[in-house]
Amino acid sequence: MVFDFQLQFEFFAQDREGALVNLMNTTLDGDYQTFKGESGAFIRENFFGRDPRTAAMVANWSDDQIWNLKRGGHDYRKLFAAYAAASQPNGRPTVILAKTVKGWTLGSHFEARNSTHQMKKMSLEDIVEFRDRLGIPIADDKLDKYTPPYYKPAADSAEAKYLEERRAALGGSIPRRRSVSRPLAQPADEAYESVKRGSGQQEVATTMAFVRMLKDLVKDPGLGARLVPIIPDEARTFGMDSLFPTLKIYSPHGQQYTAVDRELMLSYKESTAGVILHEGINEAGSVASFTAVGSSYSTHDEPMIPIYIFYSMFGFQRTGDAFWAAADQLVRGFVVGATAGRTTLNGEGLQHEDGHSPLLVSTNPAVVAYDPAFAYELGHIVKDGLRRMYGENSENVYYYLTVYNEPYVQPAEPENLDVEGLLKGIYLFQQGPKQRKKVAQILASGVGMNWALKAAKLLESDWGVSASVWSVTSWNELRRDGLAVDRHNFLNPADQRTAYVAHKLRNAEGPVIAVSDYMRAVQDQIAPWVSQDFTSLGTDGFGLSDTRGALRRHFKVDAESIVIATLAALAKSGDVKASVVQEAINKYQINDINAADPGNTEGSG
Repeated sequence: MVFDFQLQFEFFAQDREGALVNLMNTTLDGDYQTFKGESGAFIRENFFGRDPRTAAMVANWSDDQIWNLKRGGHDYRKLFAAYAAASQPNGRPTVILAKTVKGWTLGSHFEARNSTHQMKKMSLEDIVEFRDRLGIPIADDKLDKYTPPYYKPAADSAEAKYLEERRAALGGSIPRRRSVSRPLAQPADEAYESVKRGSGQQEVATTMAFVRMLKDLVKDPGLGARLVPIIPDEARTFGMDSLFPTLKIYSPHGQQYTAVDRELMLSYKESTAGVILHEGINEAGSVASFTAVGSSYSTHDEPMIPIYIFYSMFGFQRTGDAFWAAADQLVRGFVVGATAGRTTLNGEGLQHEDGHSPLLVSTNPAVVAYDPAFAYELGHIVKDGLRRMYGENSENVYYYLTVYNEPYVQPAEPENLDVEGLLKGIYLFQQGPKQRKKVAQILASGVGMNWALKAAKLLESDWGVSASVWSVTSWNELRRDGLAVDRHNFLNPADQRTAYVAHKLRNAEGPVIAVSDYMRAVQDQIAPWVSQDFTSLGTDGFGLSDTRGALRRHFKVDAESIVIATLAALAKSGDVKASVVQEAINKYQINDINAADPGNTEGSG
C-alpha cells in the first residue's frame, strides 16, 4: 500500500513531549535492521510498545500502516527538506545523516537481511512486491522470475518529461565525462636544457634536478600556467621553496598571518591567486587534490598538470587505494616519490626507507613508473610523459617517478643517446673495456647506477673483468613489455616476437647482475626474459639506521658486493676459479659494515 504522508505528518505532530524522538535516538542500529526485517505487528510491540505514549500514538493504526513508515534516507520529502535546510547560509558545514535499509524494495528475502552478495535472483513473489511498492505499470501476466521485462517510461510520459526538464534546468545530463582531452602545446626543447647539460663539478640530487626542470617548465608560455605542484608539508625538503616567491601557495583567504620565515628570501607566500597546493602532513588529502587536478580535463574541460611530490614511502604504501581510485577516474599527471630508496633516506627513521614502492606500483595498470639515475633521463621521461598525457592522442595514464636526495655529479646527456631504450626501460650507458676474456653485464637503476659504475672499475682494475653498465630506467615497463610479448606469442604461434629487454641484451656476453635500492623482487620482474645467468641484488627486509655506505654493505648492494656477485656468477660458468670469490670477500671485508665507505651524508635526513 502507498503510505499516506498526511497521516505521517499528523503522527509526528502528536509527539508534544518528545517521546518518539527519544525512542528513535535510543534505538540501536541493529534493532532498526531487525524491525525492517520483521513485520508491522513486530514493530508495534517492540518499538512503539516500549513507551506507553508512543504505543498510544499508533493504537489506531493498522500493521500495514506501521510497516510503511519510511526511513529518512528513503523519503524524498525528508531528503529535500534536509538539503533545503543545509543550503541556507549559516557559516557552518552541515552533515546529513540519511538512514537507509540495505536492499530496500527488493523483497522479504533480501531487504534488511544479512544476505549474501551472491543472491542475484529474485523470486516471483519478490518481483511482484517490488513492482507494487514502486508503482511500476507491468501486468501480472508479463512477469517472469527468469526474464522479467525491462521498464522505461515513454518519452512523452510525465516521469520522462520531469527528468528532462530538471536536467535542462541543472545544466545537462550527469554523470558526464569527457574521455578525450584537448591537446596542449608542448614545451620547447629549451625547457629541458638544465637537465641535459649536467651539473659540471657540482653534486646535485635528482630531486633537485627535477625541481630545476620544473622551474623552467613553469615559465613555458603555453603550458606553464597549467602546472600545479602539490606538496604535503615538505616543500623545503624537496627544494621547492624556490617556487614560493613566484607561484605562491594557494589560500582562499590569502596571507592572513605573519610567516615565521618572513625574513628569508624564500619565505612562505600565500595568495588567493597561488598555484602551489601545500596540504600539510596529509598525503590522503594530497592524493585527493592530485585526483581533482588530474581529472579536470574531463570534469571542467581544462587540462591541468598535477605534480604531486612526496616522501616515496608515504605514497603507494600509505595511500595506494586512493591511487587506484585516481586510475579509475582516468587521472593524468606526475606522481614523484622524492626521497626514494631503502638506504638513501637513511637519516629520517626506518618508516621513511622505501624499498618496495616500484613493486606496489607495478600492480596498477594505469601507472607508468620510472626509476631514473640521471637528470637528463628525467628530462626525456617528463617530456615523453607530457606528450603521452597531454599531447595529440592523449592516454589515460599517469607517471610515477622515483628521485633521490643524495647529491652526486650529474653527467651531461651523452651523444647519440639511445632515447628509445631510455623510454622503454633500458639502454647501454657504458661499454666495458675491449680485449677481455672475462665479461659481465651490470644492470642498475636510480642511485644504484653509481654503485654499478664503481663496481665496473673495480672489476677491471682488481680482477681483469670487463663489465658493461646498463641504465634500467624502468624495471616495471620492461616487465609489461615482456608480458605483452608473451601474450602475443601465445596467441600467434606463426608470428613470434622478442621482449625488449631480451632484444637489448641479445649480444651481451657474460652473466647479468641487476641491482637497485629496492628489494630484489623489483629487479626480478625482468628475469623471465633474460637468457643469461641472472643475479639480483636488493634491499630486502626492514630499514635500518646507519650511514648510507654501511646500509648498502649490510644489504649487499654496494659496489664491492656487485663485484663479488659478478665473480660468483663467473665462477659458476667456469670463467674464474671459485677461490677468487673468497679472495674478493676477504679483500673487501664484505661482511664488515665498518669497512664500507660511509658515503655522502648530505640530504640523508
